[in-house]
Amino acid sequence: MGMRLKDKVAVVTGAGRGIGRAEALALAGEGARLVVNDLGVASDGSGTSQTPAEEVCNEIKKMGGQAVPNYDSVATAEGGENIIKTAIESFGRIDILVNNAGVLRDRMLFNMTEEDWDMVIKVHLYGTFHCTRAASIHMRQQRWGRIINTSSISGLGANGQANYSAAKEGIVGFTRTAALDLGKYGITVNAIRPNAATRMTMSEDVKRSMTRRANEMGITAEPDIQKFIDSVLVSKPEHMAPLVVYLATEEAADINGRTFFINGNLLCLYSEPQFLTQINKDSGFWKLDELIKIVPQELTKGIVNPAPAQAKK
Repeated sequence: MGMRLKDKVAVVTGAGRGIGRAEALALAGEGARLVVNDLGVASDGSGTSQTPAEEVCNEIKKMGGQAVPNYDSVATAEGGENIIKTAIESFGRIDILVNNAGVLRDRMLFNMTEEDWDMVIKVHLYGTFHCTRAASIHMRQQRWGRIINTSSISGLGANGQANYSAAKEGIVGFTRTAALDLGKYGITVNAIRPNAATRMTMSEDVKRSMTRRANEMGITAEPDIQKFIDSVLVSKPEHMAPLVVYLATEEAADINGRTFFINGNLLCLYSEPQFLTQINKDSGFWKLDELIKIVPQELTKGIVNPAPAQAKK
């Protein structure tokens, strides 16, 4: 075990499997004491089980570390408070929070139910808020803290994931503002967009989609299809964890309010949104006829519709 996070206490939500599990193990590997939160639900949010969180705690203890499980849901304010309370009661403090818990309810927008929408927004976006608010109270008092939020490239647009995209891109906006609110107290808040093969990313729908892609390329044998899928999703959860550990260290004290992408050996820092083009009037305000004439010529020239209308079959 390393000692870069000796005496620090970390909470990782959704830490029973996948990326959360890898993050918890990596933080423990650097000496942090862990609260392993996991409700033990299926990828769609159904069912519960204490086994995943308990198994990760046992793994950490076998490494020589300290860990306690927590089974609260991040989707409620009470759950978020109880998760942080577990850290305070078990270890006396909270230094690091990794908001990772998530579920999927993929549907095309016209088929998505209000329940599908609410479930995903509650777990991802509300969950990030609930846990961050509860943790920030203690971090502010001790004037030190590290919060790492989990976004997704799906936030940039993904078919059939309006709920997930909205939640994940909402987390990026939340990260920027939380960084401004908390930075003066020695707390940093950053986000990552990890790309790894997990139980959620490799859903049956995703596997079918990738199989179709393989078939279109002339790949039809089952072993060859699996090789194709493996070649596309080369990243594993353990490849994501070192970035999270780094953002939790003292060495990352000046990184605040930023978003990273990580996929295998590729690590990127996103730019912040900025204007691509602009047009100004010498006086007055824009009129409709003016916009119809000038926008295609000067403001959106070269822009391509990512989903153009198709002829009715």
